Amino acid sequence: MILQALVSYYQDLRLQEKIDAEGWTPQKISYALELGEDGNLLQIIPYLIVSKDGKKQVPSSIPLPAAVKRTVGIAANFLWDNAMYMLEYSPENPEKAKKRFEACQELHLRLLDGIETPEANAVRKFFETWEPALISSELFSPDVLKTFETGVNLTFFFKDRLVCKYPSMIQAWSRAYNAEGDAKKQRCLVTGEMTIPQLTHPSIKRVDGAQSSGAALVSFNNAAFESFGKTQNLNAPMGKYAAFAYTSALNALLADTKHKKKIGDTTVVYWAEGGEEAYQDAMDQFFSGADEKMDEKMLDSLMEAMAKGKTVQFENIPLNPSNRFYILGLAPNFARISVRFFRQNTFGEIVANFQKHYKDIYICSDGRSKFRDIPLWALLRETVPQNATDKTPPPQLAGEVLRAVLEGSRYPETLLNQVMIRIRAEHDISRAKAAVIKGYLIRNTKNTLLKEAATVSLNESAKSTPYILGRLFSVLENTQETANPGLNATIKDRYFNSACAMPSTVFPLLLKLSNSHLKKIEGGKKIFLSKQIGELTDALTDTFPNTMSLQEQGAFILGYYHQTQKRFEKKKTEKTEESENV
Repeated sequence: MILQALVSYYQDLRLQEKIDAEGWTPQKISYALELGEDGNLLQIIPYLIVSKDGKKQVPSSIPLPAAVKRTVGIAANFLWDNAMYMLEYSPENPEKAKKRFEACQELHLRLLDGIETPEANAVRKFFETWEPALISSELFSPDVLKTFETGVNLTFFFKDRLVCKYPSMIQAWSRAYNAEGDAKKQRCLVTGEMTIPQLTHPSIKRVDGAQSSGAALVSFNNAAFESFGKTQNLNAPMGKYAAFAYTSALNALLADTKHKKKIGDTTVVYWAEGGEEAYQDAMDQFFSGADEKMDEKMLDSLMEAMAKGKTVQFENIPLNPSNRFYILGLAPNFARISVRFFRQNTFGEIVANFQKHYKDIYICSDGRSKFRDIPLWALLRETVPQNATDKTPPPQLAGEVLRAVLEGSRYPETLLNQVMIRIRAEHDISRAKAAVIKGYLIRNTKNTLLKEAATVSLNESAKSTPYILGRLFSVLENTQETANPGLNATIKDRYFNSACAMPSTVFPLLLKLSNSHLKKIEGGKKIFLSKQIGELTDALTDTFPNTMSLQEQGAFILGYYHQTQKRFEKKKTEKTEESENV
């Protein structure tokens, strides 16, 4: 289904002329070799442009004949390649360059044989007369030669345009690209047509962490993966058109930085049936949450309408909730690419699941978070140590969490485990960590008492023992801080982990300490704190548990978080009222 969806997307983009025709792909070109009618090299034309950040010059992206797939062999590209192939230039290895130039020369003389046009003659004569000794001429500055050694790509220029723009060259490449060999035809697994299957497919580039030269999505390189005596991709027969279409579509998605996400080690791309970009723009908002382009009210309204099956206007484009939408997660695997997940559904259903996710994890603010709807990357960051330079979450976790979001299913167990590890190690309960626990309890537990803890803010009527204990711990900490202002460390720093996992070993001691703390407090504060401690201890129907499960510890943490934020909220309200009275 992945390949069929990508081929269909390629066809949609071709109808809109947003992607190159079969056999043509964008190539990074740094220089053009301008040829005279006799094939002589007239000048080196730079094809460098200023980068988006304006800090450096980068190659231009030009549609050229599709690249050959190189491993360790010699294979030349038509009308473009690096200096070793095009000019026989390599100061360090002239013999290697000679073999590559000869391969490039043979290819061009063969494909241009019989084509009698000025541009074809110029290219032919260039390859027939070129001598690498000419590189010492004034046409080649030291700076240009230095860039040649880095492997930059070159192409040809003739008269007033690039050679690849001439109809004769387009026809020559089309004839060569579509030529069928003597191999036996098989039915293409993607299109269903009888065609000669391709042994190898074009490379996929720009998957973060994969080889920069490109990696394979479909590949058989070992006898252990092959069947019935078939080699390479004959094990999954696919015609030239299908192989080109799916790789071109995927490379176009990966090149689109505006609509590509990096979540953990997973590169995520997404597209809509029909190729309308507005669907991708809207999905980008759902991934990122409210921002300067779309405030919370607008985003809520959009998601609510789409979830209810209503067509909405986005960027003056109608978004149909019944339109098919695809999300693909890819991860690096040396020279190959692993599929972390592939999700296809109606756009409205996917939006509804995003809305459900944001609702499940929504929790009261801790005053530190700048997000109302916490983005996925911010949630996953909570699984990594705060002082770590690399904020990448554990491998596969990002894909598992995103799959749960897109399907509206249970969150992975590892998400809760990682967050709990961080809480134990750092004693810091951020809003995002509490949000993970809340969402996990809503989706993953059947215990109705524990679900009482999974609320947006303090649930004073909850009867869950772990939740009440978490609230009680927060009140005891408040009592200590009130009695001893300016403490560098509280009971949270010393006893939180034990109180969370083994309450019976800690709470009797903490309650005893609270009596000492209350003696230092006077007036209404003492009465208020004593009342809170008494009400919470009376609410405990059982004795302090010896141990608590991970989910129960999650409820404890939510109780602590809710009670603490309630306290801070009260202080903030009091300060606001005081300033207003002044």
